[in-house]
This record gives sequence, C-alpha cells and structure tokens, in this order.
Amino acid sequence: MKENDEGGFNVKKWFLLFISSFLVLVVGCSESTSDTGTNDQGESQNGETVEIEYWQYHFDSKVKLMDELIAEFEEANPGIKVKQTTFPYDQFNERVAAQVPAGRGPDVINLFYGWVPRYVDSGYLQPLPQDAFSHEEIESEFFPMVESVKIDDEYWTIPTAVRTLALFYNKDLFEEAGLDPEQPPTNWDELVEYSKQLTIRDGNDRLQQAGMAWEPSQQGHHWFRDGLLYQAGGESLSEDRRTILWDQSPAGLEAFNYWLDFPTTHAVGERDFYTDDVTAFMTGHAAMNIDGSFRIGTLQADAPDLNYAIAPLPVKDEQSTQASFWSNGITSGVEGEKLEASVKFLQFLTSEDVMERWLDEIGELPAKESVAMQGKYLESELYGAFIEQLPYANAHFFVDESQERDLVIQAVDRVLLQNVEPEEAFEELVTETQKLFDDYWTNRD
Repeated sequence: MKENDEGGFNVKKWFLLFISSFLVLVVGCSESTSDTGTNDQGESQNGETVEIEYWQYHFDSKVKLMDELIAEFEEANPGIKVKQTTFPYDQFNERVAAQVPAGRGPDVINLFYGWVPRYVDSGYLQPLPQDAFSHEEIESEFFPMVESVKIDDEYWTIPTAVRTLALFYNKDLFEEAGLDPEQPPTNWDELVEYSKQLTIRDGNDRLQQAGMAWEPSQQGHHWFRDGLLYQAGGESLSEDRRTILWDQSPAGLEAFNYWLDFPTTHAVGERDFYTDDVTAFMTGHAAMNIDGSFRIGTLQADAPDLNYAIAPLPVKDEQSTQASFWSNGITSGVEGEKLEASVKFLQFLTSEDVMERWLDEIGELPAKESVAMQGKYLESELYGAFIEQLPYANAHFFVDESQERDLVIQAVDRVLLQNVEPEEAFEELVTETQKLFDDYWTNRD
C-alpha cells in the first residue's frame, strides 16, 4: 500500500459528514467518566479500570507497533486499558462517518496536521493540558514545525514523528547514463541537467524512462510550496497566517516556472507516467523522484532489489524542504479519569524511546530535536538526508488541506491541458488560495 502524506482521501467530503455526527461522538467520549482521577501507576482511585480508545488509519507497520506500545503502556499503567481502532486507509472517511453517530468515538485520535484547524474550529478537540505539555517544553524540545498546530495560543495535538522531503535517485540508472551515483545533483541547474541525461524516449518521442518523476498530486505541490518557493528566496505566509506571500517577490513565479519546466520545457517527466511518480520510481522507470521519508518502508517492502540512494533537496539561494506530520490529540468530550489516562498515553507516545522505535520500525523521524539529531541517525544512509534538513523544514499552515492541494493541481492543469500561460495560472492560484484564507479567517473572526 502506498501512503500519501495528506491522508489519501477527500478531507472536505469527510468533514461534511463528520460535522453532522460529532456531537454524538462527544457524548460517547464523555460517558463513564469520573472526577476521582488515577494514581501515578495509572490505577483508578476507585479501583476500576479506565478504558480509552485510540483511533488511527490502518497501516500495517503502524498498527503492529502501536499494539506493542499499548501492551507496554498497559503493563506500566495497570489501571488503564487502551483499545486501538483502525480503518482501511482509503475508507477512513466512510468508516468514521458510520461509527461516530453510533457513539463509538475516540478519546485519543491520530490526525494529519493539516486537518487540525478544521477540527479545532468544529469543536472536536480540546487543547493539550499545559500542566502536562507546557508551551515552553514543546517549543524548546520539538522541531519548530510543530507550531503549525498551535491555534488561538493553544497546542491541540502533539506528534511522535515528523517527515521531510528529499531526492530519491536510482543508482543503477545513474551509472547507465554515465553519472556518478555517489554525486547526486545539489542545486537547481544540476537537477535539470541530470534529469535530461537520465531521460529516455523511443523513436516516436514517447517517454520510456523519466529523468525526473513529476506528479503534483503526490509530493509535487509540497515541493513547490515549501521547498522551491523558499529556495528561490520567497515566503509562503505572513506571520499572522492570513496573507499568501507567493506573489510578493519574483521568487514565487520563478519557483512555479522552474517546477513546471520539468514536464514542459525539459520534457523529462509526465503526469501519470506509470500511474504515478511513486510507481514509476519503484519499478525503475523514473531515475529521480522527490518523496518523503515515509516512502522508505514501502520501497523496502515492495521493491527490495531497487538500488537507490537519498540526498537532500537540490537548492538555489536558500535551503528548504517541506515537513509534515501526523499527531495525536484528545477529543473535546474527554474528562475526569479518561482525560488523565489519555494524557498519560500521549506522554508515553512522545517519549524519546517511542520516537526512536518509531523511526526504526516505521521510518518517520523523531519529533524532538535532541532525539533526531543524534549521530547514528545523521550518518544513516537511509535517513541522514531527511534528518539533515529538519532544522530548515517548513510545515505549511493549511486552512483547508484538500482544497489547497486541488488549487495547485488546477493551476497545473490550466498550463498543461489548456495552454494557459504560467504567469496567468500562477496569479489565479494566488488569488484563489487567498480567498480560502480570507474565508477561513472571516469565519473565525
């Protein structure tokens, strides 16, 4: 199964279904609570076992590790039981809509960070208790990208792990093209030149091997927004998160044009080539691809013989990459013993030991800087390039993750399919994205 860092489903549709049913969830989550509390070992003070429910999407390695972690947590906290509920990844929206009205909702829920603003505005989450997760502790220990879930001066979720983008490249295809597999491209110009040398077309000019895989709906839109834009010297959002700054300097259009030149001017890749960029790279039909650290597990499982390496994103004026993460929060109806148990569980999931195990078994990077920046990880052939970029990784503040992605794809389609000039498509992209932000803040104000 391939994982998409946005969650892989229609979030807008899911939220429309979710809004109508979450009040039942709140009631379900708050039933059987008590104000008596738990002791330091997690035992209920009235002698009863406290059960909390944890929800996440079904990804085999994550489910397996979470089962192991839950068993360890329960052993250390004999008065608390944790029930893990998972749904098929591509059916998560329908399953949630079906379960929530029946009152079988979570106490602790795993969310893509880009969904958190909508959850907060809809009243689905409660702020993390500051006596357990102080702002000072979070901001001194976790990578700055975590501040993207700080809303109304409160943190609403907290991650175990984070992800960045890097350059995946096929070492065998490098050698076949006469390129040194130990010397990947390091800047924009080199990336273009390498892509050209690695591209193969047949006598009818049909693409046989993409020098550079190119798919805006996967990680491409992130590469543009949080990688290329900053590398060209631009910025994404104003400090108050209200204004799109892509067009405030020439950097935005420069980044947009550079990104679009791969399938157009340079003709080194195509949309939907071998289904998508992940499949094209995994099957050896694309020499390079921009992808996330979470892809390593998929490649190890589904393409064990692929001879590839990973390098930091090629840069221009500045260093930058995109960052994202899944994080855990507590739903709004949880209180009393269940709240205390949920907090203990979150503290366990954000411990250094769990973060290290998450990297080893899942392939996602520790969210705490002191854990991630250890020499054994920085020097890793698989993870070193991702971790090296963490200090300058950007996690875009999404007001509507699904719609923002779709707007970028629509801008691409206008250029590729409707022959609209990139400048015009870019201007409309900025305008339409700004409208999303204006609507979001108007509704909140």
